[in-house]
Amino acid sequence: MSNPAVPGTPAARREWWEDAVVYQIYPRSFADGNGDGMGDLSGVTSRLPYLERLGVDAVWLSPFYKSPQADGGYDVADYRQVDPLFGSLADFDTLLREAHGRGLKVIVDLVPNHTSDEHVWFQEALATPAGSTARDRYIFRAGRDREPGSGDGSNPPNNWKSIFGGPAWTRTTAADGSPGEWYLHLFDTKQPDLNWDNPEVQEEMRSVLRFWLDRGVDGFRVDVAHGLVKEPGLPDWDGAAAMVEGTAARPDPLRPGDAPGAHTDAEEPHRAVSPAYPPSPFFDQDGVHDIYRDWHNVLSGYGPDRMMVAEAWVEPAERLARYVRPDEMQQAFNFDFLLAGWHAERMAEAIEASLAAAASVGAPCTWVLSNHDTVRHTTRFGLSDPTAFPKGLGPDDEQPDPALGLARARAATLVSLALPGSAYLYQGEELGLPEHTTLSAEARQDPTFFRTRGAEIGRDGCRVPLPWQTDAPGFGFPQVSGGTAADPWLPQPDSFGPHAADLQDAEEGSTLELYRAALALRKAEHLGTGTAEWAEPHAPGSGVLAFTNRKVLVLANMGFASTPVPDGYAVVLSSGPQPRPEWEAMREVPVDCTVYLRKQEADLTP
Repeated sequence: MSNPAVPGTPAARREWWEDAVVYQIYPRSFADGNGDGMGDLSGVTSRLPYLERLGVDAVWLSPFYKSPQADGGYDVADYRQVDPLFGSLADFDTLLREAHGRGLKVIVDLVPNHTSDEHVWFQEALATPAGSTARDRYIFRAGRDREPGSGDGSNPPNNWKSIFGGPAWTRTTAADGSPGEWYLHLFDTKQPDLNWDNPEVQEEMRSVLRFWLDRGVDGFRVDVAHGLVKEPGLPDWDGAAAMVEGTAARPDPLRPGDAPGAHTDAEEPHRAVSPAYPPSPFFDQDGVHDIYRDWHNVLSGYGPDRMMVAEAWVEPAERLARYVRPDEMQQAFNFDFLLAGWHAERMAEAIEASLAAAASVGAPCTWVLSNHDTVRHTTRFGLSDPTAFPKGLGPDDEQPDPALGLARARAATLVSLALPGSAYLYQGEELGLPEHTTLSAEARQDPTFFRTRGAEIGRDGCRVPLPWQTDAPGFGFPQVSGGTAADPWLPQPDSFGPHAADLQDAEEGSTLELYRAALALRKAEHLGTGTAEWAEPHAPGSGVLAFTNRKVLVLANMGFASTPVPDGYAVVLSSGPQPRPEWEAMREVPVDCTVYLRKQEADLTP
């Protein structure tokens, strides 16, 4: 392994996003500025000093647009308005101005695959007859006859299943009350898919891009970037693609025969299927790349420093690299690394393959361990199988070992932040925050939980509001001076208390201080623009991951044997045990990632 972050790019021409550390904010759960129990933009603005001190370069805001919130804002009713839950356009402009004043870039979410069913376009489509211009903006089709020739159209147009469970088609009702056409929704029934063959759809999304670029945003995270284009004819498909691979256990990438996740029953969790399955007719179609070349041109009109990052769950890495060719997007999330789990061989393979694929198209790699759609890695790494990738965890599921999970998560963080390229952090991971694994069914709001009748627990557990103050109502998530604050929109577990930001601030060895130190070292040593090479004593088969990047050596002990300090190096950072009594159990966990600097180059004495 020897791959520069962006081969052939002169240092003077590097753009900010090539080695940026981006902090994902899920606005509903980051900070509540008005005390109503729901996070908002003013809450985000109030916490910008915290993010500046943390040492990140940019923030990515999950959707804050006008929405009925059927899928946490990923059901957009108006792409140009802020939902009143989160504030106003003026609040957004204030946030953007304050962030830029602190040297922080701002990336906003773009949801181009579907709209809300409350979007004015879809309401117009429902009010017009089959074959109308309004309906052509979406994917409406006549149903198939239950009995051939009957004309009843009572079966869906094809057998596709929703990623959230259940059928991917819903039938409409005509103006006279009779059954009408069906519309496609790869996700919830309230998220109808747009028809990207329609020039009006294409122009509308260009306009949305320009609207936010004109306000000054620095980039876009593109939701379901691999899903916009569907295979002509919408053919039947015997699988049903999942946004994320696996269920309780991830297929082993070191063994041939495993393939992207799927489910075969609408009420059962997604499970792996054989490569004999044909490619999905609605994911990773070649036509998506024409869209992104077009968008690349839109962004280029605003200068070279605007960017897009693709949420594209595709494999292998070479296929993902197509999204970041020079005339398309600037970045794509590296889900192979996220899915590798706590496993030295898998992690090493993901690192090597990812760097090679990105280098083949001259793009920077990205590194991510958690996000708003996945069980937090502090929890996943504490399961009996630390490579498992569950679709949510509930009170009846295996409960993780919190000390082991946190120890492994801290080690994995040092690995990811020392690699060349760009890194993405999910809000709260800098606090070592675990998943809420005992959330009651009554409190859950994720549509996947309801559409699969609880077979998939869903994503609520990673979206619980953050703990800011250990002794404040709602752990300080609602910010009020006087009066009574509403309860957070999702209940927080008592286990959040010891992880509160105020407890960890300036606390030697805390996870928050570890992140601050790692980010400072990454910046000081220019690791994001460096080169990663395997180094002695790299032996992933024995649980040891070791690589150099510039004058830094990273050694992750993912096994149980001790590893000595290499000659010529001095320890500058270690993921090792925290000193607080409530984390004392970590001292018994044989896990560590240590970062070294060459003594002579760091001007250190033996």
